[in-house]
Amino acid sequence: MNNRILGLHHITAIADNAKRNLDFYTQVLGVRLVKKTVNFDDPGTYHFYFGNEEGTPGTILTFFPWEGIGKGTNGAGLATHIGYSVPKGSLGFWKNRLQQFNVSAEEGEIFGEKLISFQDPDGLQLQFIESSTDNRKVWTTEDIKEENALKGFHNVTLSLKKAEPTIKVLTDIFGYDLQKQEGERYRFATDAIETANIVDIIENDKLLLGRNAAGTNHHVAFRVKDDNVLMEFREKVLSAGLNITPKIDRDYFYSLYFREPGGVLFEIATDNPGFTVDEPLNELGTSLKLPKQHEGLRQKIEEVLPKLS
Repeated sequence: MNNRILGLHHITAIADNAKRNLDFYTQVLGVRLVKKTVNFDDPGTYHFYFGNEEGTPGTILTFFPWEGIGKGTNGAGLATHIGYSVPKGSLGFWKNRLQQFNVSAEEGEIFGEKLISFQDPDGLQLQFIESSTDNRKVWTTEDIKEENALKGFHNVTLSLKKAEPTIKVLTDIFGYDLQKQEGERYRFATDAIETANIVDIIENDKLLLGRNAAGTNHHVAFRVKDDNVLMEFREKVLSAGLNITPKIDRDYFYSLYFREPGGVLFEIATDNPGFTVDEPLNELGTSLKLPKQHEGLRQKIEEVLPKLS
């Protein structure tokens, strides 16, 4: 099992305003700010990691809040919907809570699973999906107790003009299997792990191409145990005729990036070393952590980063 793709590792999206993004996810949705750092390539921009108490892979939603970037457009070639697992019976709580913050949510159902759909302040499309078999530990707040708290990812949905080339990556390289199909929606899953293990595909050749900016997903990261397995998958991707980066040290995991044939940017990321490598569990997310190459510029970086309070 250990040399397989272990479902989703994290998903990274784009926001337009750092403080608004931070407040919505920690105060409204009640997830933990696991890490407060900066974009490796643009250290004047925050990189927020939100998740459960430990920042377990499969619970981590990250953001690049580029101030004033403007609204993007969801469409073909992007991961367009993020599905969170929530406890069975909690959808009413979430619908009421979102209404309290003037966020409208629509009830629905996909493949027999009850859900609510809504957008974050930047227009990112989120879905809360009831699960009766998800035993992951949750992060709780004064307002959001264990019986309602977000468990982590349930699925991610890719929107594509043509599904087949992407399906080959999921099945032939990543080891996913087709579970269900209804019309233009396909569901793939891996049995290597029980949670955060679903990828849905919506195929529609009339979809306009998406444009990355606020309210859209930047990339989807798939999980592997360690760097040895990571490099095995690099060879598999290369053997399939796709371009892939060298191994990149992201401080909290090691990564490879490649763009799958449908246009979605995929990452493969390791469990090691994890988020406690530079601060203890009880202090995760409380101080600004900088990549080693930027530490010497800390004062300048802190001066240009947006104020969060």
